[in-house]
Amino acid sequence: MASSYCLHAILLCSLLFITSTIAQNQTSFRPKGLIIQVTKDASTLQYLTQIQQRTPLVPISLTLDLGGQFLWVDCDQGYVSSSYKPARCRSAQCSLGGASGCGECFSPPRPGCNITHLASDIVSVQSSNGKNPGRSVSDKKFLFVCGATFLLQGLASGVKGMAGLGRTRISLPSQFSAEFSFPRKFALCLTSSNSKGVVFFGDGPYFFLPNREFSNNDFQYTPLFINPVSTASAFSSGQPSSEYFIGVKSIKINQKVVPINTTLLSIDNQGVGGTKISTVNPYTILETSLYNAITNFFVKELANVTRVAPVAPFRVCFDSRNIGSTRVGPAVPSIDLVLQNANVVWTIFGANSMVQVSENVLCLGVLDGGVNSRTSIVIGGHTIEDNLLQFDHAASKLGFTSSILFRQTTCANFNFTSIA
Repeated sequence: MASSYCLHAILLCSLLFITSTIAQNQTSFRPKGLIIQVTKDASTLQYLTQIQQRTPLVPISLTLDLGGQFLWVDCDQGYVSSSYKPARCRSAQCSLGGASGCGECFSPPRPGCNITHLASDIVSVQSSNGKNPGRSVSDKKFLFVCGATFLLQGLASGVKGMAGLGRTRISLPSQFSAEFSFPRKFALCLTSSNSKGVVFFGDGPYFFLPNREFSNNDFQYTPLFINPVSTASAFSSGQPSSEYFIGVKSIKINQKVVPINTTLLSIDNQGVGGTKISTVNPYTILETSLYNAITNFFVKELANVTRVAPVAPFRVCFDSRNIGSTRVGPAVPSIDLVLQNANVVWTIFGANSMVQVSENVLCLGVLDGGVNSRTSIVIGGHTIEDNLLQFDHAASKLGFTSSILFRQTTCANFNFTSIA
């Protein structure tokens, strides 16, 4: 009888130990990183992603904004969540979000008082080891901005807000790294096709099919600069820009220096000038004098190819039947962005400089931004497709690969098959 009692006690203790261990493992799980899928909307050319938010969880479609300050979501239509919490005046959340206004809101757990206000709710995304998706993880107090429905104007059909990846304390990368204690880095890989690109939150290496690995040694690095004056449409006085600026020193076409006014490449004390990277601009935009210098030089270097009539929004177009093809796109002169020195060069090949506008017409995919453009060079989405970019917040530097088509892979080749 005593031995039977001991056996039951041992079994009970074992069961309690196993249950405790499982519960502990579930609560202590810390992902190596996170991933979100990115697709390209054919009509707006915006890059779209999706997260799960609220209680119960609801899939939310969002336009990806590389330089965006935060996640904002339309709260006017159908926002229902038992875990929604408005940020209180003078709270730590307001301080973190840099909120300058203050208006108390004592509504039930749903958006209430203000048209636009800071709040928190559950956000769930997939974890990843860099190779595959893993289990979903949740941030139970993810800060976001409740927006009004009219702000959706101009966004892709079905989109309910924007996912900001910018240099603020409440952007997606910043909140995810703080919540899950991984490095303050994220990597962006956009696709030009209907397939899925990817954003990795956390450090590499990053893997793509077929068996392609990108680690620190595969990147060139250049400093990220902070524009002291915000480039957002609405901002407080003294607020710096949340967008990502790099220091272009000169531009080459076919390895020949293009004569330009290099003072435009620096940011002045009014926040004017410089070079930024953008996902909300589908094509690269150049200040007028830069546009004229670069397009004229490009045409000169491609003099043996027949020019054809412009196709809006592009002005420089060619008969594609006279242009060969390579692994990295149409066989046209390469464009080099020379960065901090002659050994650090971001090369733009035909796949990223040319746009196929019809069966027999290729156009140079750059636009004239005007003589008084706020930023001299805006590197748009088309230019960075199938380039792997790593944004390191802690070290304030950009890692870039130029086109990964050279590595016989694409941004659509991340394996989204779950291993969980």
